[in-house]
Amino acid sequence: MNRKEIIQAIKQDPKIPVLIIGAGINGIGTFRDLALQGVNCLIVERGDFCSGASTASSHMLHGGIRYLENGEFRLVKEALHERNNLLRNAPHLTHPLPTTIPIFTWLSGLLNSPMKFIGLLSKPAERGAVIIKLGLIMYDAYVRGDSPMPGHHFDNRSQALEKWPALNPKLRFAATYYDGGMKSPERLSLEILMDGVNEGPHANAVNYLSAVGAKEEQVMLKDEITGEIIPVQPQIVINAGGPWIDFINQDIASQSNFIGGTKGSHLIVDHPELREAIGGHEIFFEYLDGRIVLIFPYMEDHVMIGSTDLRIDDPDQAICTENEIDYILDMVPHIFPGLNVTRDQIIFQFSGVRPLPAGKGSTGQISRDHSIEMIEKDAQVHWPILNLVGGKWTSYRAFSEQVANQVLDRMSMTRKASTAKLKIGGGSAYPANEREKSTFIQNLSEKYKISPERAQNLFNRYGTRANEIAAFNAENIDAALKSLSNYSVNEIKFLVEKEMATRLDDLCLRRTKTAWVGALNEESVRELGSIMGNCLGWPQEEELQEVDRTLNLLRNKHAVNI
Repeated sequence: MNRKEIIQAIKQDPKIPVLIIGAGINGIGTFRDLALQGVNCLIVERGDFCSGASTASSHMLHGGIRYLENGEFRLVKEALHERNNLLRNAPHLTHPLPTTIPIFTWLSGLLNSPMKFIGLLSKPAERGAVIIKLGLIMYDAYVRGDSPMPGHHFDNRSQALEKWPALNPKLRFAATYYDGGMKSPERLSLEILMDGVNEGPHANAVNYLSAVGAKEEQVMLKDEITGEIIPVQPQIVINAGGPWIDFINQDIASQSNFIGGTKGSHLIVDHPELREAIGGHEIFFEYLDGRIVLIFPYMEDHVMIGSTDLRIDDPDQAICTENEIDYILDMVPHIFPGLNVTRDQIIFQFSGVRPLPAGKGSTGQISRDHSIEMIEKDAQVHWPILNLVGGKWTSYRAFSEQVANQVLDRMSMTRKASTAKLKIGGGSAYPANEREKSTFIQNLSEKYKISPERAQNLFNRYGTRANEIAAFNAENIDAALKSLSNYSVNEIKFLVEKEMATRLDDLCLRRTKTAWVGALNEESVRELGSIMGNCLGWPQEEELQEVDRTLNLLRNKHAVNI
């Protein structure tokens, strides 16, 4: 069913056993798990799927080595195993990421880290070689025998400068270990969502549908496209609103104070010298204020730099400020003293709010662990509400499993299957090696009579789902976009019709990464708007409004030079 058909079905039968509010990664992961168990569920999102906190990720899959000195050993161990699960289950959208830490002292932090561990210090001194070595030994030990990647190693000063000549020559060592990276959190979350939808008609997902109130046993949903109010009657509500959790509770149930979010901003820059300086490695280091920051190899030879960590009360106001841009740009010469990044090299910026638990102390000390905070059914609240607080992208699956188990217990149902080893989207039947990849691409090219370059492109974007896109494209005469030659008209139609794109920025920011890599201009936005308008039956005036709205969003929120 398409969006209109799902909404019509909801109006005809508003009784919904499980209503999930919020389609970030925690909500989406829970939705897929419940769908797999046969639970009748609906997930709704005020904006597009994965358009809030989950899209503002640092694109890392990691255990969180720095959480060890907070004593969060269970979290680190869980996240490392979940990192490995994701690398196996979604190989088309994830990849091993060598991560290098420049180290400038031997013993610094030996006393401070234990004091931080027992809560007597909020900001440790600079971490030296001994502390980092001990942390990496523990990091490797947690997944020994369960990791597709090698363990860590140290380079001395001369070895490090030979590998990374632009590094600050004052360093003593460089420690390299492996974590994981994501090409696109948006596509990864969307494919997890679609896996849930594909389980059957008992599992439905609707974007641009928000929870705006409650009346007795009903939750009032608002269609953000038409303005229509649609009442539903759930048995259980899962509040997966991330940094908006307390706002949602205020609208539908009662006051809560679960979230104490912090804002993180990132820049993506086009800087060939910096990209060459880091090679294929993420550079992970401690900045002057003690914050752990990163310089990350991004798509199409760009570089991501981030991030900040600032208290914020209203997540709707999260935008990268001038002060944050200065802070992020100033990071680079600290590690690469011969390189400067200027504002005119920024091609994209983004900011989001981490849905951390309410707490005091420095932002870096707030736990990244996850928890289920309950609002039980009573005279005022007509359904139990499971509030999904905190969490990390990496460990979403384990968190979702815990939530699903609670729901199954409340519904007196038993678990049918685990998601731990379940492939995601285009990771299903993924080629095991380079030879098999070449064979897949050749077969795709021959079967659908497309060029090997086009087949490679589709495989790189969609993994084994490239077959589905190529088959859709083959149904009608296809043509490359005039303004984006590596996309075709039918490919864009597929993203609209089969992947629930509803507004034009869904295409530019989430179904594709064209905005993120500086590929868009005004002509391409208008061409995408025209194709989308034809698919969705927009009147000319609505199409022009969507184009103007998207252009303003890209320019004002994301600093796209367009």
